[in-house]
Amino acid sequence: MATVLDIVALRTLTSIADCGGFHRAAEAIGMSQSTVSQHVRRLERGAGGPLVERDGRATRFTARGELLLGEARKILAAHDEALLRLGLDEREAGTIVVGATEHAADRILPAVTGALRTGFPQHAVRFRLDRSTRLNDALDRGSIDVAVFLGDPGERECRPAGVLPLSWFSAPGWRMPPDGEPIPVVVIDNPCTIRRRALATLAEHGLAARVVVEAAYLAGVVHAIRGGLGVGLLADVGAPPEGLERRPGLPPVSPERLHLRTRSGAPADLARTTAVAVRELLAGSAISPV
Repeated sequence: MATVLDIVALRTLTSIADCGGFHRAAEAIGMSQSTVSQHVRRLERGAGGPLVERDGRATRFTARGELLLGEARKILAAHDEALLRLGLDEREAGTIVVGATEHAADRILPAVTGALRTGFPQHAVRFRLDRSTRLNDALDRGSIDVAVFLGDPGERECRPAGVLPLSWFSAPGWRMPPDGEPIPVVVIDNPCTIRRRALATLAEHGLAARVVVEAAYLAGVVHAIRGGLGVGLLADVGAPPEGLERRPGLPPVSPERLHLRTRSGAPADLARTTAVAVRELLAGSAISPV
């Protein structure tokens, strides 16, 4: 029989990545932790190998897991857009779809989920992580309800949601190239606000850079940096990602603004509830509020 990737299990897998682990994913999507584990095991049987592994208290995606995670996001986006076009949008059954860029999502989404469950107790909450441009396109189409994102919102009406600190990271023991040689940089492929900031900052300081890895998603960037392939500019929220350390000696990068936007016709309190949750999180963390 041909392998079939279960939509529900794929959504669980992306929630683990978005929320930073099994326990927080279970809380966010309203499942038991054992059910979350069952969904992962189901996918592992279909994918032919382990997708996640324990690293102390942290959960790390394997190379196979990172590959499936990227494909899962594409599958889920296509699935949800198809429901919308067919008039079968799950939000009619009471689901609020929250969009976000990947940077710091594991801190932001659990806080937003808790606030929405309190403010909208009859609604389920679902996530969609994507590029800022695609999130705004999805808001325009009405396929997501609210989004927190980076980048220039253009002429779209948005609320300020805080500022995201940015720092350079590398693998422990990684060494800068000799003087005169370009700095190897790991980035998300275009379009990406943080990629643009990284390369522009190095250029402004007269430092040559060479993109050595382009990844479709943040997990791939972290994996490549952890493997010692180069340095990367990442959100600096709380402890560094597992297997990475801050890299001193490179030019500092000013924080990037976060924006919040809701779709046309969204519940009146949705923007306020989400904005308050994000601002409270930023005020009590390493992220500075606006």
